[in-house]
Amino acid sequence: MIKKLLNQLIKKLPFIDLVGMRDELIVEHFRKGKLIHKQVVKGHSPVNTGLALCADRLGAVAGGAAVTYLALGTGSTAVDPTDTALVTEVTDTGLARASATVTRETTNVTNDTLQLVYEWTATGVKILREIGAFNAAAAGTMLARKVYDAITTADTDHVKMTYKFPFTAA
Repeated sequence: MIKKLLNQLIKKLPFIDLVGMRDELIVEHFRKGKLIHKQVVKGHSPVNTGLALCADRLGAVAGGAAVTYLALGTGSTAVDPTDTALVTEVTDTGLARASATVTRETTNVTNDTLQLVYEWTATGVKILREIGAFNAAAAGTMLARKVYDAITTADTDHVKMTYKFPFTAA
């Protein structure tokens, strides 16, 4: 009810300009070359440090580095805006933090979406439940964290993550 009233109010106040960033994660799990699991998780998972990093990058204020790394984890607690790292980042079994392929994609208008993609090859068993986008190969600032349905890897499995950040104006 409140959301409906808010939407009606926004329509009547055209001078209000809203800009936002959402996120979308596409998880693909392959075994012996065959896709065995795929899920898409949408939402709003940028964290406070990530929003500050966006402001830094836009204004060249503090010189924050670009977000180009993806990290996987085993933590399953809900995302909290005050998160600054994954709950339990994976550093072994071939699933450690990696430099992603970074592109701009089109969701609503040309080049409005930041996209990071990486495909890992597992060298052992892990139960993966979380991902984070970072601006450094180790530590660094986390832009966002997303929790997804657990996937369990086996030796030689491939895990491909496509993490998108569409920017929108309403």
